Amino acid sequence: MRLGVLDIGSNTVHLLLVDAYPGARPVPYASHKRPLSLVRYLNEYGAITEEGQNELISFINEASQFARNHQVEDFMAFCTSAIRESSNGSAVLERVNAETGVVLMELTGEQEAGMTFYAVRRWFGWSSDSILNLDMGGGSLELARGSDEFPEKAFSVPLGAGRLTREWLPDDLPSIKQVKELRTYVRDVLEDPATELRQYGKPTLATATSKTFRSLARITGAAPSIEGPYVKRVLQRDALKLWTNRLTAMSWSERAELPGVSEIRAPQLLAGAIVAAEAMSALKLKSVRICPWALREGLMLRRFDHVIYDSATPLSSSVGVGEVALGSGFSQMLPAGSE
Repeated sequence: MRLGVLDIGSNTVHLLLVDAYPGARPVPYASHKRPLSLVRYLNEYGAITEEGQNELISFINEASQFARNHQVEDFMAFCTSAIRESSNGSAVLERVNAETGVVLMELTGEQEAGMTFYAVRRWFGWSSDSILNLDMGGGSLELARGSDEFPEKAFSVPLGAGRLTREWLPDDLPSIKQVKELRTYVRDVLEDPATELRQYGKPTLATATSKTFRSLARITGAAPSIEGPYVKRVLQRDALKLWTNRLTAMSWSERAELPGVSEIRAPQLLAGAIVAAEAMSALKLKSVRICPWALREGLMLRRFDHVIYDSATPLSSSVGVGEVALGSGFSQMLPAGSE
């Protein structure tokens, strides 16, 4: 079975095609993506502009055709904070459906945390026992803790690397005052969720997901992506603190020359490093293990677990993520209207 998963994120829009069948791990078949930072298309009222919507619709039509050309049998599409937090998000979703035929399912922050945790659990297995996972996107930071397939506790806080860069570190070379004020803000936001998560005690395994954490691990000495997903990669808090200080003195172009850092994400790297360091400190984590699977893989795995493919289903009729991909075990986090 070939599944297409369309991920509308804060920094990129990405279509991933995978081959799999029940009981087997999904094997990547093809990928199609484009750098598209929707938050850069927000107007003064927090709405995605006409230009941004046109870019989004253009890519979705392009991705849908790419999926058809590669004989995709099932298709699902989702979006996260970039559209969820825009003031005209609902209207954008309706327009996308009307002009492309694709239903973009809007995930809540708690659903992001839960489905990412699900992917981490599948990757590391039951021997990991209790897992505490940190996942950083462009708009939010998700924290999840649990001993089962889904977390016992999940939080989503507005500490995405892109958001904080725009709001706190907009200059190429930020001042010491700007960095200090951002640190204080991050600590304040993390205080309550970190306090609650610490009450569960030390986790058996602390993990981190997302491109930002992978980039931070890479610049602090982790193996490059070319060595494959099965190489153990760890982000150490002490090394991260040292690199956070270094990043403060580096321009965006200098950060883009670091290993594992793309040009589009280079401006966000300092904010991401500050959030990662403060989160690890608040949760008393000396290190986190980098997991190559995250939200996209969690949704794919859940889909394969709960969907029996119907060959009559057209490409454009994405089944509701809340109803099928998340499954009944995650019903408390279903999107409104999906039951």
